[in-house]
Amino acid sequence: MAAPFFLDAEVPWTELGEGIRRKIVGHTPELMSVLVQFDKGAIGTPHAHDAHDQIAYVISGAFEATVDGATRVLRPGDAFVAARLMQHGVVALEAGSTLLDQFSPRRDDYL
Repeated sequence: MAAPFFLDAEVPWTELGEGIRRKIVGHTPELMSVLVQFDKGAIGTPHAHDAHDQIAYVISGAFEATVDGATRVLRPGDAFVAARLMQHGVVALEAGSTLLDQFSPRRDDYL
């Protein structure tokens, strides 16, 4: 299990390339929360998960999000839900746009 506290200032960003970086907030075997930050124009390539449900909550900035063929602009306080096997992706519309991604079960490939 992850540490019981997440202190943002103490956790560095992991650079993923192409203007995207992440920080793992915390996890248990059944749940994971991850901050994902995007440069303006960075693309979260459309994909689907075989084994994970995902909720992506917008913390800052703005995203054009496409889920299951429907596209919406999402701003702070908005979110999308992508169940297993549901195609989803985003394009960041502003610099520093940040999502809080939540996965069930945990994404072991992130550890």
